[in-house]
Amino acid sequence: MKAGGQLDMDTAPELDDFLRQVADAGNVQVVLDFADVSFLDSSGLGLLMVWFKELQSRGGRLCVAAVQEIVAYVLRVAAVDQVLDVYDTVEAAEADMPPLTA
Repeated sequence: MKAGGQLDMDTAPELDDFLRQVADAGNVQVVLDFADVSFLDSSGLGLLMVWFKELQSRGGRLCVAAVQEIVAYVLRVAAVDQVLDVYDTVEAAEADMPPLTA
């Protein structure tokens, strides 16, 4: 999924709804394309961690790719990058997705 603009308390519910639809449809391997995300606040960080845990509990994975430097800085400062995998490109993230187990 390609996200854009700001991921904050105003926009996090939209991403949350989207991820719920994706996961409920059985898609548990998710790469978020953050190339166009220019701002990330604590609401966005919290949402990422909630969905990281949710998808992991369903046998899947959440990662982000193509992160702008300012967003990468926020991920580093909050130590979210220690838990959530961050990739340079969407292609690299997709290539590193493990096979799903039944």
